[in-house]
Amino acid sequence: MWKKIRIAILLAILLIVAVNAWRDQNQNWTRPIVVLLHPINADGTAETQAYINQLQASQFGQVSSYLRQSAQQYQQNTHFLMLLGRPLHELPPAVPTVGGIWQSIWWSLKFRYYAWQQQQSADPTATVVLYLNYYSPKTRQRLLHSTALERGRIGSVNVFSDTQQNAQNEVVIAHELLHAFGATDKYDLSTGQPIYPNGYAEPHLQPLLPQHMAELMAGYIPMTPQQSKMPQNLEQTKIGAVTAKEIGWTK
Repeated sequence: MWKKIRIAILLAILLIVAVNAWRDQNQNWTRPIVVLLHPINADGTAETQAYINQLQASQFGQVSSYLRQSAQQYQQNTHFLMLLGRPLHELPPAVPTVGGIWQSIWWSLKFRYYAWQQQQSADPTATVVLYLNYYSPKTRQRLLHSTALERGRIGSVNVFSDTQQNAQNEVVIAHELLHAFGATDKYDLSTGQPIYPNGYAEPHLQPLLPQHMAELMAGYIPMTPQQSKMPQNLEQTKIGAVTAKEIGWTK
């Protein structure tokens, strides 16, 4: 009797995991996408705390508009709702910068456990949860790599607590948000240079370089074969056809 009950419970858990995994990889774009943003004072400074204190959900409206307009270009009428969640005090586990696949697997498990710990019953039901780790430019001139997981739909995003950096923060947030739906990076991991042609916003431009926009998942605007620059805002980026297919906007 008890053995059968335990087996039934395990099968139920496996079914839930399987359904969630299928759902994460088969997003229904006809439904609104709810993105919950939890700000975190990552450097513990008063400047960063003051920045977080003045945050409002409306400040992320440009990300919502950009994604909706981009989806419409691929015949997807999708609404994106950006919700500002509770400020958190604990940072997500750091993304490993060295090591192999086992370190990455261990980190992903720790990150999922962290996300589970932060959940509260009062939190709205979200499609994606992003943890925004804010750093003052006075403490960090360069931020570590952000990341997001498709299975679990969670992301750890490193951004600046400076109003002058808001527009570039939006680029980083949109980039990681698409990772949560299965989009892949389109730059060379060893050089950071966008990869031709999928990492170019205008791969058919003549002459090819310099480009005028960045493919969002490449993150940079190619200027020469060896040099590129970060877009200043989302208006200088484009979601390319390959990325649109990866996230399910096209077949």
